[in-house]
Amino acid sequence: MRLNEWQLAFEAFLLEESMAASRSLSASLIGGPTLDVDTGLAIYHNAYKARLLEVLRNDFTAIHHWLGDEEFDALAGAYIRQHPSKHYSLRWLGQGFETFIREHLVPEQSAALSELATLEWAFTLAFDAPPGAPLTIEAMAAFSPQEWPVLKVKPTPSLQWLEQRFNSLALWRSVKEATDFPHSETLEVPQVCLIWRSDLLCNYRSLEPAEANALHGLLIEGWNFAELCAELTVIYGEGAPLQAVTWLKQWVHDGMLERLER
Repeated sequence: MRLNEWQLAFEAFLLEESMAASRSLSASLIGGPTLDVDTGLAIYHNAYKARLLEVLRNDFTAIHHWLGDEEFDALAGAYIRQHPSKHYSLRWLGQGFETFIREHLVPEQSAALSELATLEWAFTLAFDAPPGAPLTIEAMAAFSPQEWPVLKVKPTPSLQWLEQRFNSLALWRSVKEATDFPHSETLEVPQVCLIWRSDLLCNYRSLEPAEANALHGLLIEGWNFAELCAELTVIYGEGAPLQAVTWLKQWVHDGMLERLER
């Protein structure tokens, strides 16, 4: 058996549910005085699956806490069987977990659970994203009067924008802070949650609707600062520029925006 053939046979064995190796694979190996071939292969088989489950448990700690060991391992095991790891880095193993939950479970079960999976995966994406070049308060203070009206911004690479219908953030926080795990509930008003990384720390914040609409206008609809002030005039009247600057200063201070060069 050639090396690449042996590697493919060993890979196929690890991905199979059965721990019975093919005859050609077993025949290519030599057991030791204390460990025969079948036992050695079984150890590898179990260790591989255990490692994948461990990765998903670590990436989705709140879901693991919610479901418990048995239910989580059954769900994660089904996911791994349907979506085996295809990347050399296990960092991407959970990429499709949220979609799998929505498709694998009935809507009554999947809605809140898949939203929580999206939240937990967003922290992974934010942590691993490139640093970008966040706009600073010092740079903003140096803008000329002519620059302010046409100022446009874009999100830093780590910024994740999540629209939530359930109290997913409260569930996640309870696990991180080791407090009582609340019941899953539908929010009276859907909420926007931002997740981003500053230096080596992931941050998160929920936005009230007015602030979320303002930031959405800048990042998604491409408003410049003058257009933001004009939109806010409907709500804040003459206080619109002050409110716009206040929010912009907070977003810049948090490190979630970059200047969009013309």
